[in-house]
Amino acid sequence: MVATDEELVARSMAGDAESFNQLVLRWERPIHALAYRVIGRDEDARDVAQETFLRAFRALPGFKGQAKFSSWLYRIALNLCRDWIRRKKRTPIVDMPEDVDFIEMAADHGPVESIEDLVARNEMSRMVADGMKLLPDEQRTAIVLKEYHGLTFQEIADLQGCPLSTVKTRLYQGLSVLRKHLESQGVTSFASGRSS
Repeated sequence: MVATDEELVARSMAGDAESFNQLVLRWERPIHALAYRVIGRDEDARDVAQETFLRAFRALPGFKGQAKFSSWLYRIALNLCRDWIRRKKRTPIVDMPEDVDFIEMAADHGPVESIEDLVARNEMSRMVADGMKLLPDEQRTAIVLKEYHGLTFQEIADLQGCPLSTVKTRLYQGLSVLRKHLESQGVTSFASGRSS
């Protein structure tokens, strides 16, 4: 039976280093993907992901379990992304390296796609990435957390430190801009918007 995050956290706090290693293995891809989607540079996203786990390990004794471990980890990663953007005084970009397919990386391997489907999906990913560049940081982050990581509106509000209504507004406005961008690129159907 696979241990829950909470069980692994408790074991880690009791001194079991292997339990923390299991948490790293479980969360390294989602944290890297989050950092990449926010700052847009693979090498920097890797650095942010590594720093996220280093800070989490150091702060683990202070983790009280009031939030889910994943939410706590996302908050650390988002704060590091914001620090990176401020420190570098750069606007985040979302250019996808040609040799890396982050949709494939973040998803479990499913049925094999035809080459036409793969090309269409990669083209759609490029158009979405271009549209995400148009959004302010708060809207982009809300979309990434909701649509790519499946967090609830309340979890996003907690992570961003804002009211629930603000998260919903950011998501709606960001998706509206993204939808208009995709329509201007000839995409006629753009479905999104999980509830919760």
